[in-house]
Amino acid sequence: MISVRTDLAIEARELYKEGSGREVPGVEVEEVNAGDATVSRVHVFNEIGSKSMGKPIGHYITIEAPGLMDNEPKYNEGVSKLLTVELKNLLQLNDNSLVLIVGLGNWNVTADSLGPKVVDRVQVTRQIFQYAPNEIDKGYRPVCAIAPGVLGITGIETTDIIRGIVDRTKPDVVIAIDALASRRLTRVNTTIQVSDTGINPGSGLGNYRTPLNKQTLGIPVLAIGLPTVVDAATVARDAIQMLIDSMKKQGGNPNEYQFMDDLSEGQKYNMIREVLTPFEANLVVTPKEADELIDSISGIISDGLDRAIHPALTNI
Repeated sequence: MISVRTDLAIEARELYKEGSGREVPGVEVEEVNAGDATVSRVHVFNEIGSKSMGKPIGHYITIEAPGLMDNEPKYNEGVSKLLTVELKNLLQLNDNSLVLIVGLGNWNVTADSLGPKVVDRVQVTRQIFQYAPNEIDKGYRPVCAIAPGVLGITGIETTDIIRGIVDRTKPDVVIAIDALASRRLTRVNTTIQVSDTGINPGSGLGNYRTPLNKQTLGIPVLAIGLPTVVDAATVARDAIQMLIDSMKKQGGNPNEYQFMDDLSEGQKYNMIREVLTPFEANLVVTPKEADELIDSISGIISDGLDRAIHPALTNI
């Protein structure tokens, strides 16, 4: 696999297939057309698949919904319902399960603010179960939530904060929400990934910390992510490919573009990264509409979470 920054399992699969010309061993893939969205379920079921993909063994569900860019309420509602279905299949909660929702990221940085925004909007009920149990309606479960910030703000590793909360509150499952990185511009702010393998806080912005997973916390950890950034080298590579395609259509002189066209995607990417190295190759890019889109999608994710956790809110 080439060294392309991505947190999406479907993109790790694409990279392997592009590099090897074959399907990933130890991995099963199911794709479902859901109207204006596509649901891809990737199951990494052994160590061979895990090593090939660079992903832990487990399930990765991706909802690709290009219409999220239009921010239409009816479309957003449909995506939220798709998310609810996938979350319910992974969660397998009982009636009394306590859920801890963790919004990872830095609320001061737009591209990293998804997690805290989701936490602001989910229905938190644990305090009602504790102090006014007779006031809670049937069909609700106890939920607590926190946005722990980032190491640069707190001076504490996020995993240490969450581990302390887990030790005191004893939740049955942790659901972590974080910003991710994609290798394709078309997937930024249009793709939601759900997995049961945990998450590395800050991975979307290249700040890899101690992971949140069953090994570090002792309980199941689900992760929900949205790619909010793309590597600058990826943008440059895509722009060059668009230029080559345009020259072909216009009947340009092959001598002017044939060399670049003969290079593989990985070769183009690595060449661009080498050129960008003196100019901070670690640069990432996010769309100018990021504020509005992340605010909208945080609502979609919070609604999907609420419905998946509380049977009383399920209307699908």
